[in-house]
Amino acid sequence: MKQQIMSPHDIVILLKIVSYGNEQWYQKPLAEALGISQSEISKSLNRSKYAGLLAPNGKTVMKMALMEFLQYGLRYVFPQKPGAVVRGVSTSHSASPLKADIQSTEDYVWPYGKGTVRGHSIVPLHPAVPEAALKDEKLHELLALVDALRVGRAREKELAVIALKKRLGLGE
Repeated sequence: MKQQIMSPHDIVILLKIVSYGNEQWYQKPLAEALGISQSEISKSLNRSKYAGLLAPNGKTVMKMALMEFLQYGLRYVFPQKPGAVVRGVSTSHSASPLKADIQSTEDYVWPYGKGTVRGHSIVPLHPAVPEAALKDEKLHELLALVDALRVGRAREKELAVIALKKRLGLGE
């Protein structure tokens, strides 16, 4: 029996599934939307099922479990510290929805040559994140909120938890 270890892109895939809402989804379009190979999608879904983040049917995200992991474990499993100032796509408190509530002179971005914002670099959970986020506003918001949990201060984390719970349909 091989050890099942979560990968950072597993979170990206789960958040993309969440962004579909109640729409039915399929692996091939999911892979295309995220720029992740279909074989990696399949492996990721198996890891998420094993971890209890995806229902045994492989189609339903276990939202309470995902929220618990994001809130309490993500920053320890996939830690990140802001890096050099680069051009990219806004994330964390520099992107919606937190941008409306957090006033900051420092922007955080995922490095991306076609990005329009300059800020401190945050390594995304997967290299395809900036491009996938630009194609899907809901996914962009979810990933930015997750990055606020990874790199934010107490206030940003608190607001991110509230916003994520709302987007996952968990109250608040």
